[in-house]
Amino acid sequence: MSKQINHRFIELQYLSLRRINPQMIIKLTLSTLIIQCFYYIGKISNIVKILNASPEIPGMTKEEADRFLESKLNLQFATIDNKGDPNIQPVWFYYTKDEKKLFIMTGKSTNKSRNVRERPNIYFCVEDGNSPYKGVKGKGVATIFEDPKIIIPTVEMIILKYLGSLDHPVAKIIMDRSKSEEGVVIEINPKFFSTWDFGKTKL
Repeated sequence: MSKQINHRFIELQYLSLRRINPQMIIKLTLSTLIIQCFYYIGKISNIVKILNASPEIPGMTKEEADRFLESKLNLQFATIDNKGDPNIQPVWFYYTKDEKKLFIMTGKSTNKSRNVRERPNIYFCVEDGNSPYKGVKGKGVATIFEDPKIIIPTVEMIILKYLGSLDHPVAKIIMDRSKSEEGVVIEINPKFFSTWDFGKTKL
């Protein structure tokens, strides 16, 4: 019985293919290729260029930049207000190594949120001010998320990174705000990482 079913299935497939116009087959093939191209373009768009901040100062490799951005240093988050003036705020952040994205938390009505809504192009910098000096800075596009399903787990990761526990008194204050309608998360999609590492300079 199973052989008869298989033969019948093959016969139906053959008949259906005969009814398809050859031009339609070409169109289907091209559509598949286009979809695949968009998929790989999307993958490539996640690749962030690693640049040297100065030709005289050694920079970091991709792996070194990844490790550095996982440190507990603050991120300097720079936006432009409606008067054209810069607004720079030190913030806690979380870095996703695979996606090359940075996340910060703030309030819905803060200057940071207001500026990002109107002008999403931002600058950022993470620097270790202790010798040997090193850091990563860059330009990116910021997006605000107000969905609690995104906010809560992201804020928890930031808190655990800096405080080590969700039971910390400060953690509870932050979580209460994040669970209310006031808290938001800002995602930074960097266009490049400009790096420096004085520890690699030759004396």
